[in-house]
Amino acid sequence: MVKFTYAQSWFGNMKADILSGLVVALALIPEAIAFAIIAGVDPMVGLYASFTISVVIAFVGGRPAMISGATGAMALLFIDLVAEHGLQYLLAATILTGIIQVIFGILKLARYMKFIPRSVMVGFVNALAIMIFIPQLEHFVGESWVMYLLVAVTLLIIYLFPYISKTIPSTLVALVVVTSIAIFMNLDMRSVGDIGSISQTLPIFLVPEIPVNIETILIILPYSLALSVVGLLESLLTASIVDDSTGTESNKNVESRGQGIANIVTGFFGGMAGCAMIGQSIINIKSNGRGRLSSFAAGVFLMLLIVILGDIVIRIPMAALAGVMIMVAISTFDWNSIRTIHLVPRSDAIVMVVTVLTVVLTHNLAIGVFAGIILSSIFFVSKISQVRVESSRSGDKKVYKIRGELFFASVTELIPQFDYEEKGVDQVELNLKRTHIWDDSAVAAMKKIIDRFEQNGKDVEVTGLNEASTELVGKLANKLESH
Repeated sequence: MVKFTYAQSWFGNMKADILSGLVVALALIPEAIAFAIIAGVDPMVGLYASFTISVVIAFVGGRPAMISGATGAMALLFIDLVAEHGLQYLLAATILTGIIQVIFGILKLARYMKFIPRSVMVGFVNALAIMIFIPQLEHFVGESWVMYLLVAVTLLIIYLFPYISKTIPSTLVALVVVTSIAIFMNLDMRSVGDIGSISQTLPIFLVPEIPVNIETILIILPYSLALSVVGLLESLLTASIVDDSTGTESNKNVESRGQGIANIVTGFFGGMAGCAMIGQSIINIKSNGRGRLSSFAAGVFLMLLIVILGDIVIRIPMAALAGVMIMVAISTFDWNSIRTIHLVPRSDAIVMVVTVLTVVLTHNLAIGVFAGIILSSIFFVSKISQVRVESSRSGDKKVYKIRGELFFASVTELIPQFDYEEKGVDQVELNLKRTHIWDDSAVAAMKKIIDRFEQNGKDVEVTGLNEASTELVGKLANKLESH
């Protein structure tokens, strides 16, 4: 992995970052509006969120080139809060979400990312790709063949223009060309303006108008906790994807803290809580955006487009944006996971499929990821809970060699593997050289095995117990001794 200084992350790729920021800004507009509508608030709440989060995270984030803003996963969590209490409580919940995320960052909880298996990561990526693709199909409903033609033109430009020039992002060229066609030919088709109204005004600082008391905190705290977990989970997973795509490292704990700071600022400027956006991040990477300037430029261009060119922006056909997002979905999906699904262990394939299905069916990334982690844990425990017992006899002595890990999931099948009443055997050796005792369940099981042998008049000797196991046994029981 390549490392860059803070200055290099700002000024090491200026031209490409500025151009990619413009492309991302165009892609942010329809989604920010749509997510605000999902949450039940004015479209400008989503636009203000994408503006402030993109600008703030450029300075305080730990993953350059990753785009953050209002997202569908976060918007879904706001629905009930807005319906019951209104916009002001959404803003307060956004600020509290940021505070919690800052605490998560200070506590360095990002280190627990290591417990997410690759199969879950792949499922997460593929589910995101599907969730990006499916909403684009809605734009085709009720449209004529012109919609299909313009989407096809958009995709052709995106994929073919790089063969002509890589200086200008092909996605920007596609958006400009298709928008120009729609405007000059006066085509009757849905545009950005049909999603929601846009007011050409900048966000202003405001304090949520809510009573500051325990009751208010109890109302917003459950939402803020859920938003914090979902937001950081999506952000950190997206950061890992950007790491792999760019061959660079990022500081996940700084990113956690940065996301929190960005959400606090957003809440005071009339925006909803947000997090990393995989679709826009992929667009940024594909447009050669690599530095913090790309995120900053995306936020600045977003507001410039709204304030200065709002009348033109609302005329961008949804065909052009749908084409861009379809490209994002295709690029995001891990096609190699389909080609190799018959080669990977069956448990990994099942985990990936379950993660994808759970996310797609629930529209909740956190639930899908947690389902994948739990299933992976079950499979892992099942694999390592297999214990074998090999026995040999010499005269009146029987030696049992135990192989495998001894813990709560393996000891149930261990106990029946001994012949406690074998005739002619007076001495029993339990050789634990190739095993490890992990918990109280294992200690209790070994005590039970020894007790049953002794109840049948046999002398028991325990050998091969390693140092760590001996220490645990010493704390929990006096029955076992290392020899």
